[in-house]
Amino acid sequence: MDGGGGGGQLFSVDPLERQAARGHGVVTSMAAGSDVIVLGTSRGWLVRHDYTFEDAHDLDLGSGRSGDHSVHRVFLDPGGKHCVATVVHPGGAETYYHHARWPRPKPLPRLRGLLVNAVAWNRQSITEASTKEVILGTESGQIFEMAVDEADKREKYVKPLFQLTEQREGIKDLQMETAVVGNSTRYYVMAVTPTRLYSFTGIGSLETVFTSYSDRAIHFMELPGEIPNSELHFFIKQRRAKHFGWLSGSGIYHGELNFGAQHSSTSGDENFVENKGFFDYSKLGDSGTKPRSFALSEFHFLLLIGDKIKVVNRISQQMVEELVVDNTPETSRGIIGLCNDASTGLFYAYDESSIFQISTSDEGRDMWQVYLDMNHYAAALSHCRNPFQRDQVYLVQADAAFAAKEYYIAASFYAKMNYILSFEEISLKFISIGEQPSTMSTWQDALRTFLLRRLDNLTKDDKMQITMISTWATELYLDKINRLLLEDSTGTTTNSVAEPNSSEYRSIVNEFRAFLSDSKDVLDEATTMRLLESYGRVDELVYFAGLKEQFEIVVHHYIQQGEARKALEVLQQRNVPVDLVYKFAPDLIMLDAYETVESWMMVRNKLNPGKLIPAMMRYVSEPHAKNETHEVIKYLEFYVKDLENKDPGVHNLLLSLYAKKEDESQLLQFLDTKFGKGQTNGPEFFYDPKYALRLCLKEKRMRACVRIYSMMSMHEEAVALALKVDLELAKAEADKVEDDEELRKKLWLKVAKHVIEQEKGVKRENIKKAIEFLSETNNLLKIEDILPFFPDFVLIDDFKEEICKSLKDYNSQIELLKQEMDDATRGADNIRSDIGALAQRYTVIDREQDCGVCRRKILTVGGLHQVGRSYTSVGNMAPFYVFPCGHAFHANCLIGHVTRCSSQAHAERILDLQKRLSLMDRKAAKDNGSNVNGESIMSTTPVDKLRSQLDDAVASECPFCGDLMIKEISQPFILPEESDEKASWEIKPQPMPQKILPMTMSI
Repeated sequence: MDGGGGGGQLFSVDPLERQAARGHGVVTSMAAGSDVIVLGTSRGWLVRHDYTFEDAHDLDLGSGRSGDHSVHRVFLDPGGKHCVATVVHPGGAETYYHHARWPRPKPLPRLRGLLVNAVAWNRQSITEASTKEVILGTESGQIFEMAVDEADKREKYVKPLFQLTEQREGIKDLQMETAVVGNSTRYYVMAVTPTRLYSFTGIGSLETVFTSYSDRAIHFMELPGEIPNSELHFFIKQRRAKHFGWLSGSGIYHGELNFGAQHSSTSGDENFVENKGFFDYSKLGDSGTKPRSFALSEFHFLLLIGDKIKVVNRISQQMVEELVVDNTPETSRGIIGLCNDASTGLFYAYDESSIFQISTSDEGRDMWQVYLDMNHYAAALSHCRNPFQRDQVYLVQADAAFAAKEYYIAASFYAKMNYILSFEEISLKFISIGEQPSTMSTWQDALRTFLLRRLDNLTKDDKMQITMISTWATELYLDKINRLLLEDSTGTTTNSVAEPNSSEYRSIVNEFRAFLSDSKDVLDEATTMRLLESYGRVDELVYFAGLKEQFEIVVHHYIQQGEARKALEVLQQRNVPVDLVYKFAPDLIMLDAYETVESWMMVRNKLNPGKLIPAMMRYVSEPHAKNETHEVIKYLEFYVKDLENKDPGVHNLLLSLYAKKEDESQLLQFLDTKFGKGQTNGPEFFYDPKYALRLCLKEKRMRACVRIYSMMSMHEEAVALALKVDLELAKAEADKVEDDEELRKKLWLKVAKHVIEQEKGVKRENIKKAIEFLSETNNLLKIEDILPFFPDFVLIDDFKEEICKSLKDYNSQIELLKQEMDDATRGADNIRSDIGALAQRYTVIDREQDCGVCRRKILTVGGLHQVGRSYTSVGNMAPFYVFPCGHAFHANCLIGHVTRCSSQAHAERILDLQKRLSLMDRKAAKDNGSNVNGESIMSTTPVDKLRSQLDDAVASECPFCGDLMIKEISQPFILPEESDEKASWEIKPQPMPQKILPMTMSI
């Protein structure tokens, strides 16, 4: 049987070396590692072929000794650096060690006389400079441990580890593996004799491991039969042993290696051999023929039988190839043995003079078919190289399940296929089952499973196929749900619809909803909704509409079902348009006013209450119980009071609802609150007062009407209406007018007239109450103000006391006015005296007194200045001003200083007065001439008035002590027009001159 199904040869044989022994006898043993081959010859020579450097060395192990001395076995580590060889001569056996750097091998005297058959290297620890621990097996059944360091030129130690005592056989082959367990190392050692395979394991050192078997049983596998050479091989991948094979007399015992496995044997030893198997030689077809040697690859055994190498698949145990080595000379004994290079994955065969290389060509390419033929589907899938191979594995599994009527399993496997069978072929395969009525439910469920699994395997690019399959699956789900509804508890179909309480029904509905949720983006919205509607699945229709964000359909459904809470929960979702809230507000508030208003209040400012007015008006139009909480009022109060809403429509609506209540307390409180008060440039209240007045008049809420009249400043109307309701209310309204005394008196007169006209008792009692009313006005009304309201026949005696009191008050006021007139007369006299005293006021100036502006002497003698003609001068001195604080200024200096420091308008006025005064001086001098003292002949002329105005403008207060100096504090030191001057004083950084370093040159 061809385990690979055809695809070219897996192994090929090519000659590598001719006359490999290089004239040193015939080849007796061979070892390989890392592109290095070492041959042992019959004359005691080692021939080392290094194919990396294309070099060869001849090493003499006989050291010139005469006689027959043949190399028994050669061992080479996987790295090709360390070599151990055993030579047999008439005097016994001797073992040598050779390092790749040494010119000649060194004997190991401690092993003299021992015939070494096997060497096991510690691949995890070995280095180029040291072998670390090495295990050696001898023909006498002994196991030794040895270590050699290249620098020491000799063995570090050789110590015995174990001796076979139960059955004395020679150790034919050894293998060793290690694994790290915590901070320690666990050793795994396998040794073979002609009939047994021994297993040793333990933690610590090798000596500790083998010593522990002195008091516990040794694990071994015994197989009868005889064979020329018992061999043990590990297949190494990435420096780890994966499986082993033992060439025994009965067959090849093999298995997987799992170092560090947690399962142990009954004795407590760790069992590291798994999936054990046995290959019987009888399967080779050659009766009685046993291999002389064998090699182990990843998936095959290479068995040397005669000059043929038979390749057997390790998994299927079928021979897949036969390699013939036909170029050996007739005088040769044929192929002696096989060996492998674990580092390169190459195999070698050798005879007495030649070496043949056995190469592999992707030996695992057909292993998927091997595992598939053995029905090991998981292993077959793991070895598939492409989708077509995987499809073949799925097809075999699916067909097997389909034939066994396990349709669900078959559907899962069919769904994973992409190439061998089309979607249509698989679908028809399941539909064909439906021709049998008994399988109606089964085939639809299997088909639905296939569709769902197929959806999982499609990519996002298959949009059209995904949509079609999803729609088909939707219809199958709906059909399944309907069939469950029509089935009774016995499983038979009835004409009536069953109660949807079965666990299967609930399960399929939940599964269908999950499918809709997962497929909402690929299902066609219109098609899916028509399907759901045609099958009468309203709940699923609403559910799908919610998934597709068709909130209007969902909310409408819940309202029809009377489930206001669920509808409100949908509207409260973030992605729901707010217009839907306004649209369904009338229906929801009529369905459940409390829940609706609570949801509106929950979203706070997100809703515009003005758009909810139609819904609230619909709610208001319906009758409500007296003690029932008015939800609209609650909502409007929340928006007006808590959220400070300013919408006039909202305020008007709330006011109208208050007005319809019999109790006016809330209405009056609302009117008194004045929500608009305090708003910048805003109204005092947001509702329409005219509308409020009409509404209150219609509802006959008179107190509220009085309040509205008052707020509209219609105090006369407010008092007139209040008199019809409550006298005390009218009095309070009359007292509210404080700024207009005449209006306030007028209002109180209305109240007084009403009081007098309403009193119908005894005349004297009537007069008494009217007089008491006067005291409430805080003397605003007098007895004479209310007398016209009494009848003409009232006797004056009834008002005697009040009239006398009024006359006394008038007399007191007259006396007070006389006293005030006397005080005013005395004050006028004092003012006239002060004016006369001012005319005689003077001050003394020191002759060293300086002008506050120019710092020259005030009494400077000089010519008259421009304004000098209008001032009284003493001799030729310039006119000046002296202030009570002691500061003195020349007239021109003071005018110039005040002009500079004053505002532009004030400065222009001073300059205008100065100009007009100068013109009038010149005109007066031209007409009348000047007297000797330079004084104008005009005494009380317009010149004096202008000079007085100029004095008031420049000398009303001292410029250094008055407001002018205080205002100068805010003036900047540097004026804006001086910016150019300021900029000219800025210090700008100068560019740094480049430094030139002197350079000297030495010769």
